[in-house]
Amino acid sequence: MSLGRIHLRDFVIVRELEIEFQSGFTVLTGETGAGKSILIDALQFAFGARADAGMIREQANKAEVSVTFSPQPQLMDWLQSQGFESEDEWLIKRILDGPGKSRAWLNASPISTAQLKAIGEQLLDIHGQHAWQSLTRAEEVRALLDAYAGVDSAPLKKAWLDYKEAQHTLEQALFLQTNRTQERERLLWQIAELEKLSPAPLEWEELNAQHQRLSNAQSLLDAAQFALSALQAEDSGALVQLSHALRHLQDLAHVEPQFAEISEVLSSSLAQAQDSAHSVQAWLKSVDLDPHQLQALDDRLSLWLSLSRRFKIPAEELANHGQTWKQELSKLEESLDVELLQNQVQEALNAFSSAAKVVSKARHAAAPKLAHSITQAMQGLGMPGGAFEVSLQPSSQPSAHGLEDVQFLVSAHPGSTPKPVNKVASGGELSRIALAIAVTTSELGSTQTLIFDEVDSGIGGAVAHTVGSLLKQLGQDRQVLAITHLAQVASSADHHWVVSKHRSALGSQSEVTPVVGADRESEIARMLGGESQSQVSMAHAKEMLQSKKTEPKAATPPSATTAKTQRAKATKK
Repeated sequence: MSLGRIHLRDFVIVRELEIEFQSGFTVLTGETGAGKSILIDALQFAFGARADAGMIREQANKAEVSVTFSPQPQLMDWLQSQGFESEDEWLIKRILDGPGKSRAWLNASPISTAQLKAIGEQLLDIHGQHAWQSLTRAEEVRALLDAYAGVDSAPLKKAWLDYKEAQHTLEQALFLQTNRTQERERLLWQIAELEKLSPAPLEWEELNAQHQRLSNAQSLLDAAQFALSALQAEDSGALVQLSHALRHLQDLAHVEPQFAEISEVLSSSLAQAQDSAHSVQAWLKSVDLDPHQLQALDDRLSLWLSLSRRFKIPAEELANHGQTWKQELSKLEESLDVELLQNQVQEALNAFSSAAKVVSKARHAAAPKLAHSITQAMQGLGMPGGAFEVSLQPSSQPSAHGLEDVQFLVSAHPGSTPKPVNKVASGGELSRIALAIAVTTSELGSTQTLIFDEVDSGIGGAVAHTVGSLLKQLGQDRQVLAITHLAQVASSADHHWVVSKHRSALGSQSEVTPVVGADRESEIARMLGGESQSQVSMAHAKEMLQSKKTEPKAATPPSATTAKTQRAKATKK
């Protein structure tokens, strides 16, 4: 089962409603205008349909729809690829709290409208007068035919990806070869210009430090000479003054003990001052602050900055770029075996063509069989003379899905020109065509839940009985929900819900109630005989429901059997 539970709060005219979906075939019935389509609207809203302020119930501030579901492996893989962690139960919750302003979550994680739609496309297939989904999408149509034909498209897709990768590699090589001479000359020029400088790693920082030192040469000399004079002047120098102070204190240290302690400190200070004077003197003798050296540094820094601006590279990174350019030049000068790459492209193309021809052969063989089976189903659904076609037209160019485009065409009346299914004028006919396709291919599609909105529009009698039987048969493999106004269809269902509308102080409200036993007989009688629910209509309703219980199980359509056989053969191969 795919859908588990839906909960509505303040949605359109529903104050609060919770329904537990079940497997099999479920019908939704009720008086005209009771709001039977609200449930479908709520599902579409939950799975990304456009939000409209009209969805909020009058006197309410916001509308809320929650849906639980059980994903199949393919959908589970997609959910995990989107970063959603696996859960025991998957819950979508969407809230509308203003004109077009909605928020949604998958379990506890925010989810976008696009992601909701992607989930809905894999989970639901809604057929109705204004909602034709999967059979208008080229990839779904193609996948349906391929499933019917027993085609495994994985080898074809892999062959296509291999071909495109080989083609890309060749294009890169040809581009590189075409621009090889120009690129080589550019790299050679850049390397030659940089070699004029021959920058060494960390040299930029060292040059700047030297330049700053030479730029302040006179200030450095003046500072050193002043310091030496202040220390060694004959009468007023610090060394002389410290010596005098030390001698006077030492002379009286035997009288005042504290003078001895002070003398020790002064003695140490004098020694340090003498060392400092010697260091300054040594620096003055050894220093070489040649102004000509400053000019040489200016010239080198100027060249360095010029190359930095020309190549648009930070000055400190020039040395590293020189090595990078040499590596690029070496790589560029390596021989490119274009002929080998061209052969690889051709081999990949041949492999793809072979795989595509196998798929094309299977599609062309299966297309008329699928068309015939669906056409037969249409005849039993009140469309005498209607025909279904599977059109295979060569693609303008090869692609990952093969050599042809697949499209479903339909003619609803004898002599009419087949048109794409979404161009069929009558909504009722469109719904019945959808039913014919769904039943014929019921075991092949990947969508878990099928919803039919007024599939019985404009039919009655034996055709209505056939529709009910087909929907019940379809419910054996899928979860099926149908809105109907025909007793023949409703009596065929495994589960029956009734939608009713009543007025209260809070305004009009819709409710959905499951019916069984006598309540279900009463609803079937209403559908047969109107409000009066005569004894005749009640008896007829009871008889219809009783006959459905004893009705023999519908046979598996020949088309489904054929598809099973083809898949089994493909597996053996």
